[in-house]
Amino acid sequence: MAELTPMMQQYMQTKKEYPDCILFYRLGDFYEMFFDDALTASKELEITLTGKNCGLKERAPMCGVPYHAVDGYLNRLVSKGYKVAICEQMEDPATAKGLVKRDVVRIVTPGTNLDTQSLDETKNNYIMCVVYIADRYGLSVADVTTGDYFVTELDDSEKLFDEIYKFMPSELICNEAFYMSGMDLDLMKEKLGITIYSLDAWYFDDAICQRTLKEHFHVSTMEGLGLSDYDCGIIAAGALLQYLIETQKRDLSHITRLSAYATGKYMLLDSSTRRNLELCETLREKHKRGSLLWVLDKTKTAMGARCLRKFIEQPLIDKNSIERRLDAVDELKQNAISREEIREYLTPVYDLERLVCKITYQSANPRDLIAFKSSLSMLPHIKYILEEMKSPLLKDLYERLDTLEDLCHLVEEAIKEDPPLAMKEGGIIRDGYNEEVDRLRSAKSDGKDWLAKLETDEREKTGIKNLKIRYNKVFGYYLEVTNSFKHMVPDYYTRKQTLANAERYIIPELKELEDTILGAEDKLYALEYQLYCEARDKIAKEVLRIQTTAKAIAQLDAFASMALVAEQSRYVRPKINEKGVIDIKDGRHPVVEKMIPNDMFISNDTYLNDKKNRISIITGPNMAGKSTYMRQTALIVLMAQIGSFVPAASADIGLVDRIFTRVGASDDLASGQSTFMVEMTEVANILRNATSKSLLILDEIGRGTSTFDGLSIAWAVIEHISSSRLLGAKTLFATHYHELTELEGKIDNVNNYCIAVKEKGDDIIFLRKIVKGGADKSYGIQVARLAGVPESVTSRAREIVEELVHADITTRIKDIAVHGQEPPRLKARHYDEVDLAQMSLFDTVKDDDVIEEIKSLDVSNLTPIDALNTLYQLQNKLKNRW
Repeated sequence: MAELTPMMQQYMQTKKEYPDCILFYRLGDFYEMFFDDALTASKELEITLTGKNCGLKERAPMCGVPYHAVDGYLNRLVSKGYKVAICEQMEDPATAKGLVKRDVVRIVTPGTNLDTQSLDETKNNYIMCVVYIADRYGLSVADVTTGDYFVTELDDSEKLFDEIYKFMPSELICNEAFYMSGMDLDLMKEKLGITIYSLDAWYFDDAICQRTLKEHFHVSTMEGLGLSDYDCGIIAAGALLQYLIETQKRDLSHITRLSAYATGKYMLLDSSTRRNLELCETLREKHKRGSLLWVLDKTKTAMGARCLRKFIEQPLIDKNSIERRLDAVDELKQNAISREEIREYLTPVYDLERLVCKITYQSANPRDLIAFKSSLSMLPHIKYILEEMKSPLLKDLYERLDTLEDLCHLVEEAIKEDPPLAMKEGGIIRDGYNEEVDRLRSAKSDGKDWLAKLETDEREKTGIKNLKIRYNKVFGYYLEVTNSFKHMVPDYYTRKQTLANAERYIIPELKELEDTILGAEDKLYALEYQLYCEARDKIAKEVLRIQTTAKAIAQLDAFASMALVAEQSRYVRPKINEKGVIDIKDGRHPVVEKMIPNDMFISNDTYLNDKKNRISIITGPNMAGKSTYMRQTALIVLMAQIGSFVPAASADIGLVDRIFTRVGASDDLASGQSTFMVEMTEVANILRNATSKSLLILDEIGRGTSTFDGLSIAWAVIEHISSSRLLGAKTLFATHYHELTELEGKIDNVNNYCIAVKEKGDDIIFLRKIVKGGADKSYGIQVARLAGVPESVTSRAREIVEELVHADITTRIKDIAVHGQEPPRLKARHYDEVDLAQMSLFDTVKDDDVIEEIKSLDVSNLTPIDALNTLYQLQNKLKNRW
């Protein structure tokens, strides 16, 4: 029976230990894959599939990638959800006796990929562990590239999904019970792109998890980590750490702390709200441009960009913490010169968090250390400017910012300014740092001069004019003397070889030079690598200092970015209250106003409280700006609670614990859910999980079904929200059901608002202004006409709507009772019911009216300021006319 060759036996034994991985098996200058791995990799990487004689009758399928270009191939496989085990040669093939020893040095997975070229530097690459035990979820999440490591516990699947959506891990590991918990794993895999693996049961053994955590953090009890109240969390964190140790094959010394957090510390934002408000990416294209992050992110460092993203994803709910951030942003806004100087010093700062990870992994190359040094050289300047700051948070950053001058000095002394990428080919250590390096470097470069000098000296000593120093691979360096001068050779010359017409000799000085010159290069490279590793290891021992400083720099960068945006975009500092009042004057949508040229965005006021102004029902046509207005209110509240200034003339923001949005819907055909089902599911989630301190943004509730069913549902939802006993949340409720405007006056805390519109024949002009009162119609036909629907269709639609308007449709609605009252009149409210003072600005203006007003002016008696005011009013009238 055929037997595998020794090399293939070694391969198969290694593969047996890592059956769930594609094995990259090092053979010389290539990583080779065999059998099923080769079939998979050749297809996924689009590389040639060949074969190799393996001792069996048939050749083994084989493919390979060059070792110097492995990162690109590795990233392609990992991005598709594969695990890859890197099997390296553990000894030099030239000196190895028999089969070269090989071993797996690292397993690369989607959540443990360290290649900074393939990762988005502005986002964390999280790996998450979820354990489901007794109806509770333990959750732990880590970013191997930065050392971030968190743990918490949750009591229901919806909260867990919100956390998953917040962190958006690239990889999720779990226990088998999690598959039975009812979570939609297909949604996570397909729509969120998360790779999910279940681990063996022993990973989740309580004793093993506790021991792993204690050994890593050098503590004797869980209380020492602050985890005594996190039973499930301990198991999740321990399993995750054990998984990381096994895949990374090292002690992970850069993971220096495990932070326990309670979800109640931050504003809760469900997945729907994050999508609808477009916090970090747009809803459809998934691009950063067009999101809130795009507006606020003017950071100079990758660390600052990640920190700002965390701020946006996790708004605060503690007033003191928010005020501390606002104080910091305010001071940086007021001190523009100091702020811009700080930002200038931040520009050359590299990603210290990920650099220190590479240093502790011993994968940092010499240029990484130069980047590290150039970053550290900026720290004293930044700290000097911070010293003059007064706000508590900036003073705290000043205290936490270690200038790390000793490490900067170490790299500056040891490493050349422009070293090569390779670590073992010399050219790394600076001249003067080590005497032996200087001597070997001189030997390598000055060897010929030394030999020429020795040759000249020996000619002078012996009088042998044709004495030559020569070299060959067999004898090395030697002195060659022709037979005609053989009688002049001194006694201290030792004969090496006799030729037909010459003799070859060796002397101690030449032998010493030979040893120095011939071994200089190898010795030099080895010594330089040793000194480089020593310097790198000294830096690695200071990982905690470096990480603390990196976090301080990241926060400073984020605050400086928010301060710059506040100054450039005319944002104001919000007041923060705990009375439940949201009072925004001239609020603007932070993203939309950036998309509209020449400051054409129309600002609007918002006033909500827990009493008479709890619910605002907003009516008006499509495209008029209802959704923009509601979203801008939610974004202004969220911005205030991350510690940012806000786009408004003034803002007094009552803290909210959650923001819910129900904006638009679409069929979820994959799970068999219609538009209306999706809508109702979202509404159910809101009504179950909102509190009286939440802010609700509801757009077109009930429109996915029949008119009367939809109206009834929308009506009942408003009643439920308005009731302090049932919910009592502050709500902006946009609708096309004009009948709902009848609730004003019947429910104490409901108020009507509408988007002002001007009609001009069959055309409409959207004024984008929110005014008190209800709209009388939806202008759907006019909007259809603007969209390009054929005239024959819109004309017929006008005829049909006239017939429907005159029909008594209210007789089709059964008697209902609202809080025991008679059924309201289900008819539209007209503009004559709207506050005329608020609407006067939007009355249709004719050119003749303006001309007549100009004619009637008594110019001779107008003061300059009166003239300017009059001109301004006339100009406004003409603008509104168009």
